[in-house]
Amino acid sequence: MNRLELSENIKRFLAEDLGNGDLTTESIFSDSEVGKACFLARHSFVCAGLGSVATEVFRHCNSKIDCTAFLDGTLVNSGDVIFTASGPIIDLLRAERVALNLVQRLCGIATLTARFVDKIKPFQVKIVDTRKTAPGLRMLEKYAVRVGGGYNHRFNLSDGILIKDNHITACGSIKKAVGRVRKYAPHTLKIEVETENLKQVQECLSAGVDIIMLDNMPVEMMQEAVRLVKGKALLEASGGVNLENVRRIAETGINIISIGALTHSAPACDISMEMVNAQIEASGSC
Repeated sequence: MNRLELSENIKRFLAEDLGNGDLTTESIFSDSEVGKACFLARHSFVCAGLGSVATEVFRHCNSKIDCTAFLDGTLVNSGDVIFTASGPIIDLLRAERVALNLVQRLCGIATLTARFVDKIKPFQVKIVDTRKTAPGLRMLEKYAVRVGGGYNHRFNLSDGILIKDNHITACGSIKKAVGRVRKYAPHTLKIEVETENLKQVQECLSAGVDIIMLDNMPVEMMQEAVRLVKGKALLEASGGVNLENVRRIAETGINIISIGALTHSAPACDISMEMVNAQIEASGSC
Protein backbone atom coordinates (compact mmCIF):
# COMPACT_ATOMS: atom_id res chain seq x y z
CA MET A 1 0.00 0.00 0.00
CA ASN A 2 1.58 3.27 -1.15
CA ARG A 3 0.42 5.69 1.54
CA LEU A 4 1.17 8.81 -0.49
CA GLU A 5 -0.83 7.52 -3.46
CA LEU A 6 -3.66 6.48 -1.14
CA SER A 7 -3.79 9.93 0.44
CA GLU A 8 -3.88 11.71 -2.92
CA ASN A 9 -6.60 9.39 -4.23
CA ILE A 10 -8.80 9.89 -1.18
CA LYS A 11 -8.50 13.67 -1.54
CA ARG A 12 -9.80 13.36 -5.09
CA PHE A 13 -12.59 10.96 -4.11
CA LEU A 14 -13.79 13.26 -1.33
CA ALA A 15 -13.61 16.33 -3.56
CA GLU A 16 -15.76 14.56 -6.15
CA ASP A 17 -18.40 13.63 -3.57
CA LEU A 18 -18.46 16.82 -1.48
CA GLY A 19 -18.53 19.38 -4.27
CA ASN A 20 -19.11 22.74 -2.58
CA GLY A 21 -20.21 21.16 0.69
CA ASP A 22 -22.75 18.78 2.24
CA LEU A 23 -25.81 21.02 2.20
CA THR A 24 -28.01 18.57 4.10
CA THR A 25 -25.63 17.79 6.95
CA GLU A 26 -24.40 21.37 7.35
CA SER A 27 -28.01 22.57 7.58
CA ILE A 28 -28.78 20.24 10.48
CA PHE A 29 -25.58 20.03 12.57
CA SER A 30 -23.01 22.45 13.92
CA ASP A 31 -19.25 21.82 13.99
CA SER A 32 -19.39 21.31 17.76
CA GLU A 33 -21.81 18.36 17.76
CA VAL A 34 -20.08 14.99 18.10
CA GLY A 35 -21.23 11.42 17.64
CA LYS A 36 -20.29 7.89 16.79
CA ALA A 37 -20.79 5.85 13.61
CA CYS A 38 -20.63 2.08 13.16
CA PHE A 39 -20.13 -0.05 10.06
CA LEU A 40 -22.36 -3.14 10.21
CA ALA A 41 -21.79 -6.29 8.15
CA ARG A 42 -25.03 -7.44 6.49
CA HIS A 43 -23.65 -10.88 5.57
CA SER A 44 -20.47 -12.95 5.93
CA PHE A 45 -17.34 -11.78 4.09
CA VAL A 46 -13.59 -11.19 4.37
CA CYS A 47 -12.59 -7.74 5.63
CA ALA A 48 -10.27 -5.57 3.55
CA GLY A 49 -9.36 -1.91 3.85
CA LEU A 50 -11.17 -0.97 7.05
CA GLY A 51 -8.15 -0.05 9.13
CA SER A 52 -6.24 1.52 6.27
CA VAL A 53 -8.63 2.91 3.66
CA ALA A 54 -11.78 3.69 5.69
CA THR A 55 -9.76 5.19 8.53
CA GLU A 56 -7.87 7.36 6.04
CA VAL A 57 -11.12 8.66 4.54
CA PHE A 58 -12.52 9.70 7.93
CA ARG A 59 -9.27 11.30 9.05
CA HIS A 60 -9.03 13.28 5.83
CA CYS A 61 -12.33 14.85 6.82
CA ASN A 62 -11.10 15.47 10.36
CA SER A 63 -7.75 14.31 11.72
CA LYS A 64 -9.20 14.08 15.24
CA ILE A 65 -11.75 11.37 14.38
CA ASP A 66 -11.03 8.23 16.42
CA CYS A 67 -11.37 4.96 14.47
CA THR A 68 -11.29 1.27 15.36
CA ALA A 69 -11.46 -1.50 12.79
CA PHE A 70 -11.37 -5.26 12.24
CA LEU A 71 -8.07 -6.52 10.84
CA ASP A 72 -7.75 -7.22 7.14
CA GLY A 73 -8.36 -10.87 6.35
CA THR A 74 -10.85 -11.34 9.20
CA LEU A 75 -13.92 -13.39 8.31
CA VAL A 76 -16.96 -11.59 9.71
CA ASN A 77 -20.61 -12.55 10.11
CA SER A 78 -23.89 -10.77 9.54
CA GLY A 79 -24.53 -8.23 12.28
CA ASP A 80 -20.89 -7.77 13.28
CA VAL A 81 -19.79 -4.21 14.03
CA ILE A 82 -16.60 -4.13 11.95
CA PHE A 83 -15.63 -0.45 12.20
CA THR A 84 -16.38 2.53 14.43
CA ALA A 85 -15.57 6.22 14.08
CA SER A 86 -16.11 8.90 16.72
CA GLY A 87 -15.92 12.66 16.20
CA PRO A 88 -17.82 15.65 14.77
CA ILE A 89 -21.10 14.44 13.24
CA ILE A 90 -20.62 16.69 10.21
CA ASP A 91 -17.32 15.01 9.33
CA LEU A 92 -18.61 11.49 10.00
CA LEU A 93 -21.43 12.02 7.51
CA ARG A 94 -19.15 13.69 4.97
CA ALA A 95 -16.89 10.63 4.94
CA GLU A 96 -19.67 8.02 4.92
CA ARG A 97 -20.28 7.38 1.22
CA VAL A 98 -16.66 7.45 0.04
CA ALA A 99 -15.55 5.15 2.86
CA LEU A 100 -18.40 2.70 2.27
CA ASN A 101 -17.97 2.64 -1.50
CA LEU A 102 -14.30 1.75 -1.15
CA VAL A 103 -14.50 -0.87 1.60
CA GLN A 104 -17.57 -2.57 0.10
CA ARG A 105 -15.62 -3.04 -3.12
CA LEU A 106 -12.40 -4.15 -1.41
CA CYS A 107 -14.16 -6.61 0.90
CA GLY A 108 -15.94 -8.05 -2.14
CA ILE A 109 -12.67 -8.61 -3.99
CA ALA A 110 -10.99 -10.16 -0.92
CA THR A 111 -13.98 -12.44 -0.36
CA LEU A 112 -14.12 -13.68 -3.96
CA THR A 113 -10.35 -14.20 -4.02
CA ALA A 114 -10.54 -16.24 -0.81
CA ARG A 115 -13.19 -18.49 -2.40
CA PHE A 116 -10.91 -19.22 -5.35
CA VAL A 117 -7.91 -19.82 -3.08
CA ASP A 118 -9.95 -22.25 -0.99
CA LYS A 119 -10.98 -24.17 -4.12
CA ILE A 120 -7.41 -24.97 -5.22
CA LYS A 121 -6.09 -26.28 -1.89
CA PRO A 122 -3.77 -28.21 -1.53
CA PHE A 123 -2.29 -27.73 -5.03
CA GLN A 124 0.91 -25.69 -5.38
CA VAL A 125 -0.59 -23.11 -7.73
CA LYS A 126 -1.01 -19.35 -7.29
CA ILE A 127 -4.24 -17.46 -7.88
CA VAL A 128 -3.31 -14.08 -9.39
CA ASP A 129 -5.15 -11.00 -10.58
CA THR A 130 -4.85 -9.06 -13.86
CA ARG A 131 -4.84 -5.43 -15.01
CA LYS A 132 -8.63 -5.54 -15.36
CA THR A 133 -9.14 -3.04 -12.57
CA ALA A 134 -11.21 0.14 -12.29
CA PRO A 135 -9.11 3.15 -13.36
CA GLY A 136 -7.77 4.91 -10.27
CA LEU A 137 -8.39 1.92 -8.00
CA ARG A 138 -5.72 -0.53 -9.16
CA MET A 139 -3.52 -0.28 -6.08
CA LEU A 140 -6.47 -0.79 -3.74
CA GLU A 141 -8.04 -3.61 -5.73
CA LYS A 142 -4.77 -5.50 -6.03
CA TYR A 143 -4.23 -4.96 -2.30
CA ALA A 144 -7.61 -6.62 -1.66
CA VAL A 145 -6.55 -9.62 -3.77
CA ARG A 146 -3.54 -10.06 -1.49
CA VAL A 147 -5.77 -9.83 1.58
CA GLY A 148 -7.89 -12.65 0.13
CA GLY A 149 -4.85 -14.91 -0.23
CA GLY A 150 -4.11 -14.26 -3.90
CA TYR A 151 -1.10 -12.79 -5.67
CA ASN A 152 -0.55 -9.87 -8.02
CA HIS A 153 0.28 -9.99 -11.72
CA ARG A 154 1.71 -6.85 -13.35
CA PHE A 155 0.70 -3.54 -11.75
CA ASN A 156 1.31 -1.72 -15.03
CA LEU A 157 2.83 -2.19 -18.48
CA SER A 158 6.34 -1.39 -17.23
CA ASP A 159 6.27 -4.21 -14.68
CA GLY A 160 7.20 -7.00 -17.07
CA ILE A 161 7.19 -8.39 -20.61
CA LEU A 162 3.95 -10.03 -21.73
CA ILE A 163 3.67 -10.69 -25.45
CA LYS A 164 -0.04 -11.11 -26.24
CA ASP A 165 -1.99 -12.18 -29.31
CA ASN A 166 -2.12 -8.71 -30.85
CA HIS A 167 1.64 -8.30 -30.48
CA ILE A 168 2.18 -11.65 -32.22
CA THR A 169 -0.30 -10.92 -35.03
CA ALA A 170 1.14 -7.46 -35.71
CA CYS A 171 4.74 -8.69 -35.55
CA GLY A 172 4.25 -11.88 -37.56
CA SER A 173 5.32 -14.65 -35.18
CA ILE A 174 6.27 -15.52 -31.63
CA LYS A 175 9.89 -15.95 -32.70
CA LYS A 176 10.07 -12.45 -34.18
CA ALA A 177 8.34 -10.83 -31.21
CA VAL A 178 10.60 -12.55 -28.67
CA GLY A 179 13.68 -11.65 -30.73
CA ARG A 180 12.75 -7.97 -30.75
CA VAL A 181 12.02 -7.99 -27.03
CA ARG A 182 15.43 -9.49 -26.24
CA LYS A 183 17.15 -6.65 -28.13
CA TYR A 184 15.17 -4.02 -26.22
CA ALA A 185 14.33 -5.22 -22.72
CA PRO A 186 16.82 -5.52 -19.82
CA HIS A 187 18.04 -9.01 -18.98
CA THR A 188 16.51 -8.72 -15.49
CA LEU A 189 12.95 -9.05 -16.84
CA LYS A 190 11.32 -12.40 -17.56
CA ILE A 191 9.53 -12.88 -20.86
CA GLU A 192 5.97 -14.21 -20.92
CA VAL A 193 4.05 -15.11 -24.07
CA GLU A 194 0.33 -15.74 -24.51
CA THR A 195 -0.55 -18.89 -26.47
CA GLU A 196 -3.79 -20.35 -27.83
CA ASN A 197 -2.67 -23.83 -28.94
CA LEU A 198 0.07 -26.43 -28.50
CA LYS A 199 1.91 -25.33 -31.65
CA GLN A 200 2.42 -21.92 -30.09
CA VAL A 201 3.50 -23.55 -26.82
CA GLN A 202 6.21 -25.39 -28.76
CA GLU A 203 7.24 -22.10 -30.42
CA CYS A 204 7.66 -20.58 -26.97
CA LEU A 205 9.84 -23.48 -25.85
CA SER A 206 11.99 -23.11 -28.95
CA ALA A 207 12.34 -19.38 -28.25
CA GLY A 208 13.30 -20.03 -24.62
CA VAL A 209 10.62 -17.89 -22.98
CA ASP A 210 10.31 -17.92 -19.20
CA ILE A 211 6.51 -18.05 -18.77
CA ILE A 212 3.88 -19.44 -21.13
CA MET A 213 0.29 -18.26 -20.78
CA LEU A 214 -2.33 -20.81 -21.82
CA ASP A 215 -5.19 -18.60 -22.95
CA ASN A 216 -8.73 -20.02 -22.95
CA MET A 217 -7.45 -23.56 -23.45
CA PRO A 218 -9.60 -26.60 -22.60
CA VAL A 219 -8.38 -28.48 -19.55
CA GLU A 220 -7.32 -31.43 -21.72
CA MET A 221 -5.08 -29.16 -23.80
CA MET A 222 -3.61 -27.68 -20.63
CA GLN A 223 -2.68 -31.20 -19.52
CA GLU A 224 -0.90 -31.76 -22.85
CA ALA A 225 0.92 -28.45 -22.45
CA VAL A 226 2.17 -29.47 -19.00
CA ARG A 227 3.53 -32.72 -20.46
CA LEU A 228 5.09 -30.87 -23.38
CA VAL A 229 6.81 -28.18 -21.29
CA LYS A 230 8.14 -30.59 -18.61
CA GLY A 231 9.04 -27.77 -16.23
CA LYS A 232 11.15 -25.83 -18.75
CA ALA A 233 8.96 -22.76 -18.25
CA LEU A 234 6.29 -21.58 -15.83
CA LEU A 235 2.75 -22.18 -17.07
CA GLU A 236 -0.08 -19.73 -16.48
CA ALA A 237 -3.72 -20.55 -17.22
CA SER A 238 -5.94 -17.61 -18.12
CA GLY A 239 -9.40 -16.99 -19.55
CA GLY A 240 -12.71 -18.58 -18.68
CA VAL A 241 -11.69 -19.48 -15.13
CA ASN A 242 -14.54 -19.73 -12.63
CA LEU A 243 -15.29 -21.33 -9.26
CA GLU A 244 -16.65 -24.44 -10.96
CA ASN A 245 -13.59 -25.26 -13.09
CA VAL A 246 -10.66 -23.74 -11.16
CA ARG A 247 -9.90 -26.95 -9.25
CA ARG A 248 -9.76 -29.01 -12.46
CA ILE A 249 -7.36 -26.45 -13.88
CA ALA A 250 -5.18 -26.63 -10.76
CA GLU A 251 -5.09 -30.42 -11.05
CA THR A 252 -3.31 -30.19 -14.42
CA GLY A 253 -0.07 -29.18 -12.70
CA ILE A 254 0.20 -25.62 -13.97
CA ASN A 255 1.90 -22.98 -11.82
CA ILE A 256 -0.33 -19.90 -12.02
CA ILE A 257 -4.03 -19.20 -12.60
CA SER A 258 -4.85 -15.59 -13.52
CA ILE A 259 -8.45 -14.42 -13.09
CA GLY A 260 -9.70 -11.03 -14.27
CA ALA A 261 -13.01 -11.59 -12.48
CA LEU A 262 -11.30 -11.14 -9.10
CA THR A 263 -11.35 -7.40 -9.68
CA HIS A 264 -13.76 -6.68 -12.51
CA SER A 265 -16.67 -8.87 -11.39
CA ALA A 266 -16.45 -9.26 -7.61
CA PRO A 267 -19.81 -8.30 -6.04
CA ALA A 268 -19.57 -5.51 -3.49
CA CYS A 269 -20.24 -6.55 0.08
CA ASP A 270 -23.29 -5.20 1.89
CA ILE A 271 -22.09 -2.87 4.64
CA SER A 272 -24.10 -0.07 6.23
CA MET A 273 -23.09 2.87 8.39
CA GLU A 274 -25.33 3.57 11.36
CA MET A 275 -25.11 6.68 13.52
CA VAL A 276 -25.37 6.03 17.25
CA ASN A 277 -27.25 8.27 19.66
CA ALA A 278 -26.95 8.10 23.44
CA GLN A 279 -29.90 5.73 23.86
CA ILE A 280 -28.68 3.23 21.26
CA GLU A 281 -25.14 3.28 22.60
CA ALA A 282 -26.42 2.64 26.14
CA SER A 283 -28.24 -0.47 24.88
CA GLY A 284 -24.95 -1.90 23.58
CA SER A 285 -26.16 -2.48 20.02
CA CYS A 286 -23.18 -0.66 18.51
